[in-house]
Amino acid sequence: MKPILTAEKAVEDIKDGATLMVAGFMGCGNAFTLIDALINKGSKALNLITSDTAYPEVGVGRLICQNRAATLTASHIGTNPVSGQKMNSGELKVTLVPQGTFAERIRAKGAGLGGVLTPTGIGTAVEEGKQKLNLNGKDYLLELPMGADFAFIKAEVADKYGNAFLPGATKNMAVVMAMAADHVILEAEKIVEPGELDPEKVTIPGIFVSAIVKSTLPAANLQLKP
Repeated sequence: MKPILTAEKAVEDIKDGATLMVAGFMGCGNAFTLIDALINKGSKALNLITSDTAYPEVGVGRLICQNRAATLTASHIGTNPVSGQKMNSGELKVTLVPQGTFAERIRAKGAGLGGVLTPTGIGTAVEEGKQKLNLNGKDYLLELPMGADFAFIKAEVADKYGNAFLPGATKNMAVVMAMAADHVILEAEKIVEPGELDPEKVTIPGIFVSAIVKSTLPAANLQLKP
């Protein structure tokens, strides 16, 4: 059985300056309850890894708008203008990574690989400072693995062993992030007894999960902003 904690207890060990991965896409699949608890705790100077920064004051976007991140590694920040403003002012150090490369770097960490080779970014600013290899006449960039101290994952249903079902776009980056973080906190809308979750619906096996938190801010409350 995995420990089932309050959100406040679950984020207790996330210190200032920690590296945090947050799964989801445009706020869909963000762990709202955990993010709220982390903000209330006062955590700051986080090194945030997420596919995008959602919208102002929505999901992971709250960590940006409330000045909780020192660095950001993401693929897309266009729907949250605050991210761009902080990047341009130098207040937030932003590293933009092509989304496929972003996913593969995280997967490489979880799989114990030394890195991945990709042609994406050749001839652009993406290749600056990276090792380039030529294989069979084609150039590739060596992209290094990317992990984190903590990951926030949001599930629709989880059993008490931590096995979790994530529907649709909510699973964006969640599986690879669960593999690549040292401590994975799973927020679930519903927690069921072992055996009640159909094994065919398990998106993330419980072996990757460190603790479970019951959602108090459900995904239904998400209101996307244009």
